[in-house]
Amino acid sequence: MPYSDIQDADKYIKALAQISRAITSEQYLEDILKLIVMVTAKVTGVEICSLWIIEEEEGEKVIRLKATQAIDQVYLKNRSLRMNEGVVGYVATHRVPIIIPNVLQEPRFKEKEMARQLGLVSMVGIPMQVRDEEVTGVLNCFTAAPHDFPETEVNLITAVANQAAVAIHNTKLMVDAQIIREELESRKLIERAKEVIVRRGKMNMEEAYRWIRKRSMDTRKSMRDVAEAVLLSEEL
Repeated sequence: MPYSDIQDADKYIKALAQISRAITSEQYLEDILKLIVMVTAKVTGVEICSLWIIEEEEGEKVIRLKATQAIDQVYLKNRSLRMNEGVVGYVATHRVPIIIPNVLQEPRFKEKEMARQLGLVSMVGIPMQVRDEEVTGVLNCFTAAPHDFPETEVNLITAVANQAAVAIHNTKLMVDAQIIREELESRKLIERAKEVIVRRGKMNMEEAYRWIRKRSMDTRKSMRDVAEAVLLSEEL
């Protein structure tokens, strides 16, 4: 049964501290998200805690299950929803928490058969958001008995959801930074390769660039790979 007593505040604080440490560590995002749902489920005592992330898929946004502490295969199957689908889609689209006393009586809850099999009753869904930026996902908690999710629990889960959003945001920033670094490095290599080709007296800079681009297309290799091959031949 979920905790509701104010005496559990210490557990909540420790849980948030543990999650904060994970976010500032060098753990992979997948490991951080798994830790988040495990800690949240342990501290709140809910039956299932699950974390969904919004992704781009063939030009359309979908929201996909990314982490849960549940071990039942009924829940672990590959699951994704459109942004206008189900309770998860509602929370993500409207950016508001939702508390459902009984998922079997909620029209927006689409997986009633799964809920029956797993004995799920009440749930809370919280949008994952960094300040006023776009929602990155949804954190859900399910109980196996009727539960009203008091304010202390909702506040904790909201804080956890925001921590998860920070982890995802930071990971995206790191990925973007890496892509930018690689792009700048590629441009430097291509410029150096152009200079080598020009020094050989065969082409000017514009022609050298067009040659590298054509060679890239003909060999189905990146322009960076072609540039590196030119530079390597120069060293040899």
